[in-house]
Amino acid sequence: MQNLRSSQLKRELNLIDAVGIGIGAVVGAGIFVVSGLAAKVAGPSLLISLVLAGIAATANGLSSAQLAAVYPKAGGTYEYGYQVLSPEAGFLAGWMFLASKLAAGGVVALGFGSYLNQLIPSINPLWAAVGAVILLVAANLFGIQKAGKLNLVIVSVTLLSLLYFIVSGLPQVKVASFTPFFTGGIGGILQATALIFFAFTGYARIATLGEEVREPSKTIPKAILLTLATTSILYLLIMIIAIGVLGTDLLRTSPAPLFATAEKIASPGLRTIIGLAAVTAMLGVLLSQILGISRMLFAMGRRRDLPAFFEKTNSRSAVPVISVLFTGAVILTLVVMGNLPQIAATASFTILLYYSVANLAAWRLPKEQRRFPRAVQVIGLVFCIIMAFSLDWKVILTGLGVLLIGFILRAVVKYFYQKPS
Repeated sequence: MQNLRSSQLKRELNLIDAVGIGIGAVVGAGIFVVSGLAAKVAGPSLLISLVLAGIAATANGLSSAQLAAVYPKAGGTYEYGYQVLSPEAGFLAGWMFLASKLAAGGVVALGFGSYLNQLIPSINPLWAAVGAVILLVAANLFGIQKAGKLNLVIVSVTLLSLLYFIVSGLPQVKVASFTPFFTGGIGGILQATALIFFAFTGYARIATLGEEVREPSKTIPKAILLTLATTSILYLLIMIIAIGVLGTDLLRTSPAPLFATAEKIASPGLRTIIGLAAVTAMLGVLLSQILGISRMLFAMGRRRDLPAFFEKTNSRSAVPVISVLFTGAVILTLVVMGNLPQIAATASFTILLYYSVANLAAWRLPKEQRRFPRAVQVIGLVFCIIMAFSLDWKVILTGLGVLLIGFILRAVVKYFYQKPS
């Protein structure tokens, strides 16, 4: 541990690296299952839900982008909440981010193992999940630049695989599959909007790396908007193909809708390629989660909202080593626990509270620092509140319980650092 020091990160990520991390964080497990879940409640009108979810994600993204331009520091909304609202609001955002992304890390790692097992049945899915976490933790320890380049490779494989799916599927889309269009009514469209929104979350990972991006005031806003534009177009094309080729009846009942669509398209090797896309997409999400979580721990340790050892960085690579190792240990624990449905559902609630703080902080910025009108933050905040409190009451209570535990832990840490030696 003699090579550890405090509060030093390196600016080594360019625009392409930042966009790669954003896309890697967004295009994950969600798109491989969300079309089926949304079709159950909305039918073909899930395309309207996709547009609404894209508007909500863009509003939240614009709030994060303008805050990142003013406060380009590690921690993202945690830092913005501290600077613009209050220390308590900042902590709420940081703790909710950790709760959401640590839970999601376990789910994504298990999803990776499951999809890899479908591609190669001889591979044990649990051991594959454990191996993926260990591999990506090791990649993070080599430095942000190397982790960023590895992420670009993973994202490139995912995008090329999905591009083959789109090119193969578009000529086979049947217009008749889109009628009747409004099968779920307004309620179905709103439910599907909440489901699809979670397939967009991840772009804020760029902001949590604020101290490792070159020219952050320019690069981070551009990277967030490019990430959202790319993923919105990608999702729209994928969902048009899934509905137009498979039809909503099969889409509703399929546990793996893109696999089922690929089988019906019947292009050479397409099912295997979609399996590869699922595997690499989840690797990309897991890598970006380890990056984002460890930098959040770093930022919270620096402000003594969490123990100070989380801010220690390696003197040569500038990697927050303890934060990275702790992140890996927690995700591995969740992987070994196995089935995580309640934890995953709670993650949805906690991340919406995180984005709510971002919108409030952006709304509070003085006029000279605002790049977008306040209406953007109002749209983002309203969407977050509606979606958060439309979840099951047990999920909401669990999320509030996690928040209470966080504030108790913060009080203990603050007392420890403030008491006389």
